[in-house]
Amino acid sequence: MESTGIYWLQLFLILEEYGFEVFLVNAQHIKNVSGRKTDVLDCQWIQQLHSYGLLSASFQPEEMIRTLRGYMRHRKNLTQDYSTQVLRIQKAFEQLNVKLHNVITDITGKSGQLIIRAILAGERDAGRLASLASDRVKAKKEDIILSLEGNWKDGPLFELRQSFELYLIYKQKIAECDNQIKEHMEILASKENTELSQNLPRKVYTKNRLNFNATPYLKNITGVDLTEVFGISEVSAMEIVSEVGLDLSKWPTEKHFISWLNLCPNNRISGGKLLRNKRKKSKNKAGQAFRMAAYALQRSEHYLGAFYRRMKAKGGPLYATKATARKLAVIFYNMIGNQTEFTPIPIEEYDKKFRDKRMVYLKRQASKLGLELVEAVL
Repeated sequence: MESTGIYWLQLFLILEEYGFEVFLVNAQHIKNVSGRKTDVLDCQWIQQLHSYGLLSASFQPEEMIRTLRGYMRHRKNLTQDYSTQVLRIQKAFEQLNVKLHNVITDITGKSGQLIIRAILAGERDAGRLASLASDRVKAKKEDIILSLEGNWKDGPLFELRQSFELYLIYKQKIAECDNQIKEHMEILASKENTELSQNLPRKVYTKNRLNFNATPYLKNITGVDLTEVFGISEVSAMEIVSEVGLDLSKWPTEKHFISWLNLCPNNRISGGKLLRNKRKKSKNKAGQAFRMAAYALQRSEHYLGAFYRRMKAKGGPLYATKATARKLAVIFYNMIGNQTEFTPIPIEEYDKKFRDKRMVYLKRQASKLGLELVEAVL
């Protein structure tokens, strides 16, 4: 059958319950067929291709991981929705000529929320509003006062009120979603024979992190501590695990895994000649999570950060993000597949290895020109 959206899902699950081996096939693999436009002819053509063994099934994780994937995708949607409300709060401030976001990094933090609540309660005095800011705010008191001298109009105030109320609702729903995720992780952890360790520390604070310590649960179900990998937080580790599952044997090698994530070059070669290398359009959510983790490494002081900056100098930020995401995916594949902990390369060793390779390349180029590379004496 052909299906768009998620209309295939219930039939897929019902057939799976009855023991059928169900194939979910990417429509892109069979769309280039001319002259077949009706649903009946399309279904017959798909059946014929399948009878010849020409269709490959898309990856689908097991039921428990699928449930976790649904929770994590829903949480991401809620996070994006509450971010939209923050932008609307900033828009309302601009209409009120309030420049609070110029002096406070996070207007939805403790100080920002106190000031917003006071404005919605009817306070208009800039000095009193500024006094609500915490001492941890780095901006000067005078600058905060100037930023709060607004033009108080009813329209933007109404928009501010509703956007702030929706923001609080979304935060509440995210907290409820986190509780549901925790309950599901406890069920997954209970299936393992190992004891759940609650002493594993969390990474540094991030605004969007889960409201419980997910590190012990992740280590229990995966066998390794994924949050030790540079750039991979609890949320990104949960997203990746929920998308790829725990059984990586479906990808025979790391190259198959990288290709599935759409983190490899899409080179079209014919006769030894590169025809094009246009980026393949694929919204692989696990690949996107690896890209986000890679993007966070650009200023890090370790070998992956140095690799990102080197790739950025070579091919630009998009090139560097994809190349670094590929490295992270290889690390993830080997950690889960081989049950080995993350062992980072010292930055000094990485820099020395790169300098040695660079020196070999320069000597080879110099010899082609009939020159000899001599080390300078300082």
